[in-house]
Amino acid sequence: MEDHPKIAVIGGSGLYEMPGLADVQEIDINTPFGKPSSPIGIGTFNGHRIAFIARHGIGHFITPTEVPYRANIFALKSLGVERVISISACGSLREDYHPGDIVIPHQLFDNTRFRKTTFFEDGFVAHVSVADPFCPDLSAQLLAAVDRSGGVVHAGGALITIEGPRFSSRIESNTFRAWGMSLINMSTAPEAFLAKEAEMCYAVMNHVTDYDVWHVSEQPVTVDMLIDTLNRNAKLAQAAVANLLLNLPETKECDCSETLASAMITQPDSIPADTRQRLSFLIDKYIN
Repeated sequence: MEDHPKIAVIGGSGLYEMPGLADVQEIDINTPFGKPSSPIGIGTFNGHRIAFIARHGIGHFITPTEVPYRANIFALKSLGVERVISISACGSLREDYHPGDIVIPHQLFDNTRFRKTTFFEDGFVAHVSVADPFCPDLSAQLLAAVDRSGGVVHAGGALITIEGPRFSSRIESNTFRAWGMSLINMSTAPEAFLAKEAEMCYAVMNHVTDYDVWHVSEQPVTVDMLIDTLNRNAKLAQAAVANLLLNLPETKECDCSETLASAMITQPDSIPADTRQRLSFLIDKYIN
């Protein structure tokens, strides 16, 4: 599309629209993997064209397991998006990551069980490297943007995504801490891995809302606790995105746009025609 957005924001719990987005055009799109969670809003934010999608639907009616992650990422890719900022609520599994803080994680542990985690299936195999699941360049830019916006922000940490929609038991929460996890949420996997397959830069702005259920002197996490913190942090998220756009260079210091170059193992003449057609938007630059 003309004047396509190169950056997108995926809003999580409590963030169902992007305040400050002007001249908004809503795109109701379909993909080979179904419809996205919500219509995609494309508008102007601080002079930049960006896209916005509500991960759990407008009004939050989609469970973490039922989020159409493949449709969301594929739709953004088809609109020309190159960089994705995920805004997500999370629980802290560390004493030094406090509610109200922002964390830009560097690692991801997928503890889900029932989600489609790849675009590649039905006769087409690709083994994508996710040694570093988040774009280091975009993560560093996002970290700096949150800091410039006045937020208390931490660099790095291992994020574990659980299936949900329930919160953890105390033994689960303490086990995750023993494993070395720093944060817990219900939505970053498989979203980050799909963004890798789509050759998009992806970084997460994790808003710490609670201490999950491990902390003996703090109340166990509740929905009210989560929403209250996100509401207080909404302006910070908006300011951070504005700062990011203001300072984001056109040139990317990463190799996210070449993830599939060495990942596809199926011989082209062995790929079923309908599978090749479905994935053409992702693979045409490698398979002619």
